[in-house]
Amino acid sequence: MNRLSTLSSHLTSSLTPPSHPLDPLTPAELAAAVKIIKTSYPTRKLGFNTITLREPRKANMNEWLVDPSVHVPREVYFVLIETGVPGLIDGYLSLTDGQIKLFNHQKNAQPIITAADLATTEKVIRTDPLVIEQCRISGIPLEDMHKVYCDPWTVGFDEKYGTSRRLQQAIMYYRSDPDDFQYSHALDFCPIIDTELKKVLYVKTPTIRRPLSKAPHPNFYPKDIEAGIGYRKDIKPLKITQPEGVSFTMNGNVISWQNFELHIGVNYREGLVLSNVRYHDKFEGRTRPIFRRISMADMIVPYGHPGDQHPHKLAIDIGEYGFGNCVNPLGLGCDCVGKIHYLDWSYVTRDGSISTVKNAVCIHEEDNGLLFKHADFRDEFQTSLVARARKLVISQIATVGNYTYCFYWNFHQDATISLDIKLTGILNTYVANPDEKTEPYGTKVYPGVNAQNHQHMFCLRLDPEIDGSENSVAMVDGATPDIPVGHPDNKYGNAFFPQRTVFKTSGESMVGYDGSRSRTWDIFNPNKLHPYSGKPVSYKIVSREVPALLPKDGGVVARRGAFAKHAIHVVPYKDDQLYPAGQHVPQSSGFPPAGLPEWIGDGTQNVDNTDIVVFHTFGITHFPAPEDFPIMPAEPIMLLLRPRNFFLMNPAIDVPPSYAITATEVRAKESGERQMYDKDSELAFGSAAIAAAPSSTFVPSGGSCCPK
Repeated sequence: MNRLSTLSSHLTSSLTPPSHPLDPLTPAELAAAVKIIKTSYPTRKLGFNTITLREPRKANMNEWLVDPSVHVPREVYFVLIETGVPGLIDGYLSLTDGQIKLFNHQKNAQPIITAADLATTEKVIRTDPLVIEQCRISGIPLEDMHKVYCDPWTVGFDEKYGTSRRLQQAIMYYRSDPDDFQYSHALDFCPIIDTELKKVLYVKTPTIRRPLSKAPHPNFYPKDIEAGIGYRKDIKPLKITQPEGVSFTMNGNVISWQNFELHIGVNYREGLVLSNVRYHDKFEGRTRPIFRRISMADMIVPYGHPGDQHPHKLAIDIGEYGFGNCVNPLGLGCDCVGKIHYLDWSYVTRDGSISTVKNAVCIHEEDNGLLFKHADFRDEFQTSLVARARKLVISQIATVGNYTYCFYWNFHQDATISLDIKLTGILNTYVANPDEKTEPYGTKVYPGVNAQNHQHMFCLRLDPEIDGSENSVAMVDGATPDIPVGHPDNKYGNAFFPQRTVFKTSGESMVGYDGSRSRTWDIFNPNKLHPYSGKPVSYKIVSREVPALLPKDGGVVARRGAFAKHAIHVVPYKDDQLYPAGQHVPQSSGFPPAGLPEWIGDGTQNVDNTDIVVFHTFGITHFPAPEDFPIMPAEPIMLLLRPRNFFLMNPAIDVPPSYAITATEVRAKESGERQMYDKDSELAFGSAAIAAAPSSTFVPSGGSCCPK
């Protein structure tokens, strides 16, 4: 063994093995990976862009899930930047033996933009002569350059430089005071910066110039609201308590809750990753696999204004910045309320040092309204059964420039999995002249402020394991038979049914959404049929916020964000095919096709009754309004993954009811003697009625409510 191999082995021999092969890299593992790279290439000037877990091959993971004593290689994926060398270096190394397995220079690709890259751009533009001159034209004197700010973005696609240089664009703003709201005072030009040289290459200027707005800043921090309209005085405290603690347990990054078990991971790009999602089926007496992996894999935000500075506003937020790289540290009682468990996340900075985001993932429970209820009209609805629901929430918040994205993965007691996304933060804005018409491509949301139309298109990656690894996908539409009214088979014209179209090939799966037909998609196992319905066991995608990608086909948006052109794509599973916009997204042109278009190929690959991956694109089209400004109320998006023909019956039937009384019990009592009563609740305006109620006759196991 040579000296380098001996040193690498020493670096890795002292590492504590992870409790789970999918656990994120620990600070010690990150430091070891950095040391291995530096030691292997001591004379090269390498900067660290990405160091992350290279997830185990599916075959290795399947073996480990059966027998946790099986060794699973611990590998690291890395992206490096070499000083003075165009492009990037990516590859992977083994923490098991300390060896670099792949070290690949890609000249025609650019790496993800990190927060550290963004932070330097503002310093660059403030001292650049080209920028200073444009600020003077806008009405900002040299002595006020410290009041000039920018939001650094990737450039989308730059025809002038392509991928030959690593670029950023600076969306320019002005603050008269450090606490001022900059987005009300946009500037009308855009510098393009070489990120590595820290130099302005050129400045984009519009045909029509728009001087700096003279309107006051619409600030919204406490001192400003208190000095203006004042805060509401009628909000009383709302406390959430769990006196006996939480109902979930954690074993490292594996959580168990209400028959669910899954692994929670984080990486630089997708942020939250949920793996090995399983559910213990009490009817069958076994734990059943549902999804091998769930993540938010990509996202595109095209802006719909064709003039001057706006076509270059084309953010592919996950592929160009990474939600993990932009994750917020979460605050107890602020971002999450109740009894909270947090997970931290660590990453490597440009110089190879380790940084940790505290509280990167929040885990808690919430009341979720009614789970089920029934009442009988025969005794004035006294016969009743009601159970309240709760849900487990696993959440993460990422801020990418002006927008903040809040992701809440909800696990429900009826085995449903839902995703809530809340979009908040601040609109991207541009300066408007006083008499300028901003319609139809934007809205004047404040004097001198033009907010442009845009879309937020999220791409969800689902690696299903619906009762086994061989799955299929069917499009399900509400349909009516081609039988006229009056025909014996449709005499009254009221017939309708679910029309299932099973995708046989990857090309067939490229479909859009049709709300008029209540379109959903079944991910199902064709080899497992329900004993009652005779239908295959499945989980259904119920997603109704699915706009079409509005930028025209053939343009740069549709090329770079081709994954958003269809609501559904299904491809055969292959290790490392994770990101539908491609592995290296910044400054890509869409040629040659990368990500999903490449994986779809000629569309003839089999996706029926095999190991598949499902990509679902959904989101919102945002036409801004003054109510979205200066800071935007959270805009919600929601989708469901629901079991269909999976369980023998309602899987939540074993949740203790909050209240239950049968018809026999009602007849045994005088009418009106029983009332529903929750000992944790009270009347808003007095509790005399509750105090006078008779004592309880029924207390459900594990419940806090009882009838009187």
